[in-house]
Amino acid sequence: MNHQAGTSTHHVDAARAREVAEQSRDQEWQRPSFAKGLYMGDVDFSLIDPFPQPDPEAAARGEQFLQVLDDVVDSIDATRIETEGRIPDETVAALREIGAFGMKIPRKYGGLELSLLDYGRALMRIGSVSPAIGALLSAHQSIGVPEPVKSFGTEEQKQAYLPRCAAGAISAFLLTENDVGSDPARLGTTARLGDDGEHYVIDGAKLWTTNGVVAELLVVMAAVEPHEAHGDAPAGKGGITAFIVEADTEGVTVENRNAFMGLRGIENGVTRFRQVRVPTANRLGKEGSGLKIALSTLNTGRLSIPAMCAGAGKWATKIAREWSAARVQWGHPVGKHQAIASKLSYIASSTYALEAVFELSASLADAGMKDVRIEAALAKLYSSEVSCTIADELLQIRGGRGYETAASQAARGERAVPVEQLLRDLRINRIFEGSTEIMHLLIAREAVDAHLQAAGDLAKADSTMEEKAKAAWGASGFYAKWLPQLALGSGNLPNAYSGHGPLARHLRFVERASRRIARQSFAGMARWQAGMERQQVFLGHIVDIGAELFAMSAVITKTHALEMNGSPEHASALVLAEAFCEQATERCEEHFERLWDNTTQTDEQVAKQLLNGDFRWLEAGIRDVSEGTGPWIAEWSTGDQEDRRQLYGDS
Repeated sequence: MNHQAGTSTHHVDAARAREVAEQSRDQEWQRPSFAKGLYMGDVDFSLIDPFPQPDPEAAARGEQFLQVLDDVVDSIDATRIETEGRIPDETVAALREIGAFGMKIPRKYGGLELSLLDYGRALMRIGSVSPAIGALLSAHQSIGVPEPVKSFGTEEQKQAYLPRCAAGAISAFLLTENDVGSDPARLGTTARLGDDGEHYVIDGAKLWTTNGVVAELLVVMAAVEPHEAHGDAPAGKGGITAFIVEADTEGVTVENRNAFMGLRGIENGVTRFRQVRVPTANRLGKEGSGLKIALSTLNTGRLSIPAMCAGAGKWATKIAREWSAARVQWGHPVGKHQAIASKLSYIASSTYALEAVFELSASLADAGMKDVRIEAALAKLYSSEVSCTIADELLQIRGGRGYETAASQAARGERAVPVEQLLRDLRINRIFEGSTEIMHLLIAREAVDAHLQAAGDLAKADSTMEEKAKAAWGASGFYAKWLPQLALGSGNLPNAYSGHGPLARHLRFVERASRRIARQSFAGMARWQAGMERQQVFLGHIVDIGAELFAMSAVITKTHALEMNGSPEHASALVLAEAFCEQATERCEEHFERLWDNTTQTDEQVAKQLLNGDFRWLEAGIRDVSEGTGPWIAEWSTGDQEDRRQLYGDS
């Protein structure tokens, strides 16, 4: 293999890419999952209701830290960060002093050992003031060195690195390359076991390295070459492997600090590795286990995004309320006009849902009794999409002031409200840690897992007719038992879930819609078999319906918990829950309608002709100022992208 940094010279077809992804996926379900049941027509509300309760001691520690954090958050100059594009050193120092870089690290290693719920609440507070600081802390703790070392590191690695991270040694996670995003089978960064058997030699380059510009410690994913035994090191089959790398190691170079439309204080760049020697003791897990480590880390690491999205929703709700009450048009506050009232209802009820989705997902993960891989993925997908819509609706309510920068408003003597910045800052969440399109495919793969297992060779494009016939016989037994269960359920009983009062009807809808999803998934499998995975629009609607049902379930569970706890907020929360569930029901029905009645075939034809240049006449009359400024893909990373387009679409 060519060892030129960042250059991928091998060809990886779609089948191989799928094989690598499948091998890295946890294929067993040893613990129950509420969200998985939603997609299989098997809703078990007892898995989420009553709402999981936190450990009292952990909750007390969390509350104490949040009070300390509030003082630091109040001192943050968000305007300075936006203007200068950097987080001030004194702000980082203040966060270090209170232990904010060790929120998720166990106390035995110098951390605070907060629950995921309180960790998210902390990010919610920080992110509402400066999403760039939220990105700094979450990239460090959710996917940087602390999480994989805590979960997969040896005791020696934990002793060596966790105390440093807790004290504020910033870390970063490096996977993405210029031609490798959601298709890690094409990874171009390599690691070769040295002749002494005591070091690996890493060559390559990584793109969009959040925290990479200022990091002291790195988790680097590299493809280890198969090797013979060297010294005390046994022979190895290689594969994608995770390494802990000191950022000041000779050969590690930060080549660029990237700039973006939002998150202007984020430290994100390009990092190159030239013959970087890393001790074998710094390998995380076994050779070839890197993707499993990454995916496992992301299962709970993704929950940082829903937390910050919920914080953004809360801020948007506050601004929408204050402005819509103060701004008068045609003799009435704008909030009393029906067109604006519908937007206010959406913003407030959806924010309540964002908080419920985050709290439920984090609480389930904290409890450790459920498998939350789908819950965490749904939370990330749903929150990143909904929060962007909330921000867009808030901008519309604010009108010209929503589009105007906060600095410009201040210069005119008005209150500086950074709504346009909110929209810019939130937009990355639909791409961070798995784009919306990739999340659809990831969730769909997990959601239809039982179908694929039952179908066996029917779901494999390269199966022979004999193998498919045998698989069909086996699948018939599974579906003979499963399909009749989808005909009727508790959702058809008028008195079901009566303990939830007026929200019972919405729980009945969730149950009925769950069985409907399952029937539609079966119909899709029967129609497309091995071609099911390429039906990305169909699968996207299936996933989105499940996301809405999960959000409805979270809202109902949270509202029920408020009632059981005698909370004074219950009555008003019930109003928000009713509104959200009614809105979500309408969205579900729209998705169901578009499962089979859509423009997919026409869209594919238009896209094909567009890519072939058939519509270049449509581009006449414009001037492209980007022409001649450089290639689409930087020269340090090359490779045919056709396989990734076939497998993942354009994302």
